[in-house]
Amino acid sequence: MSAHPIALIIGAGDHLGSAIARRFAKEGFHIVATRRRGDLSALEQDVQALGAKITALHSDARDEDQVVQLLDDVENRLGPVEVCVFNIGGNVRYGITETTAQVYRKVWEMCSFAGFLVGREVSKHMLTRQQGSILFTGASASLRGNVGFAAFAGGKHALRALAQSMARELGPKGIHVAHVIVDGLIDNRNTEAVMPELFASKGTDGIIQPDDLEEIYWHLHSQPRTAWTFEIDARPFKEPW
Repeated sequence: MSAHPIALIIGAGDHLGSAIARRFAKEGFHIVATRRRGDLSALEQDVQALGAKITALHSDARDEDQVVQLLDDVENRLGPVEVCVFNIGGNVRYGITETTAQVYRKVWEMCSFAGFLVGREVSKHMLTRQQGSILFTGASASLRGNVGFAAFAGGKHALRALAQSMARELGPKGIHVAHVIVDGLIDNRNTEAVMPELFASKGTDGIIQPDDLEEIYWHLHSQPRTAWTFEIDARPFKEPW
């Protein structure tokens, strides 16, 4: 069992997910970082350079059996999860007539269904201790739909509703559930490839840097239970809202 508190980062991609992992590593957490696919070696090196421990795994958060097994393995082999961050996206752009059922279903599974599975399973363990933090990453699409983003907005609206319901149910039982609305473009190569013109129009100081967001997640986890925040939004200074 780890002698350090566990921070479980679901969706530890190369940008925001990795930045959040590094922030908790600085506080001495044992990082458990998961993603469905992709290289985790750079994050492993970053966390180890900070003097923290990391367990990097490939796991599909849309698969119920895998999520159940993941939480059981972490809790039984490494230790209790003190904070869980759900950071899976699914930001794709299709006109409504070009949005296939497969696309819509996949985005919903990534944004919402996976959040439900992770939230449910981590709650089961945290409830036995009556403490812990569950933090969900939202987006502009959590609040409003836009042209080409019917699937993404549907998934992110559903994730926000899930987070609200969980916060109302679990808060009085000692578990802090919070939702972070990232209202702007994150410096992310994959998103830039989908929306190159929009990225170019924002300029360098109109794009959110992942390392500038990480502190929000640490702040939410660190809040005293007499003054918990459910929702917080962040955007570049030039972003209209």
